[in-house]
Amino acid sequence: MIKAILIFNNHGKPRLSKFYEHYSEDMQQQIIRETFQLVSKRDDNVCNFLEGGSLIGGSDYKIIYRHYATLYFVFCVDSSESELGILDLIQVFVETLDKCFENVCELDLIFHFDKVQYILQELCMGGMVLETNMNEIVLRIEEMNKLEKSEAGLGGSQSKAITAVKEMNISNITQKIKDIKLPELPNLGSIKLS
Repeated sequence: MIKAILIFNNHGKPRLSKFYEHYSEDMQQQIIRETFQLVSKRDDNVCNFLEGGSLIGGSDYKIIYRHYATLYFVFCVDSSESELGILDLIQVFVETLDKCFENVCELDLIFHFDKVQYILQELCMGGMVLETNMNEIVLRIEEMNKLEKSEAGLGGSQSKAITAVKEMNISNITQKIKDIKLPELPNLGSIKLS
């Protein structure tokens, strides 16, 4: 099971942190700092697996990471997860981000935080992997974008309608109401009730 997903830059500034176990805010910050210290000290030519730090569970937990340009993508998992499977999952996550943002960079993670969270939720939720097919994830993102655009269009139509009503002349409306021809109603006085 995935316990945490962390993305931080080369200076240790967190760009995304998702914990699937409850930790206090202070503990989360300590985990991020400790994980950065463990990962950043390693050479690029060594294995991308480590035993978990003392804060996130010790030897039963593993830290699996990849370093791309200025960002570290780190998954903290328990011993039941496959290291190679998680490395592949990180690759799918990065490629999906790259496809959605066209050459993803650190600023995309900062300014499009909601979209990055949505992509991550399509990938895994509650510490469990949901989808590993990048094409399926991208399809869901495109569907979400279409939905957002259609809702924005509805919001625009609504504001146009409100503006049109505000611009209407009240005397013009009252005259139109007077001009409405209603059908003749039967005379109720001539109806006998038994």
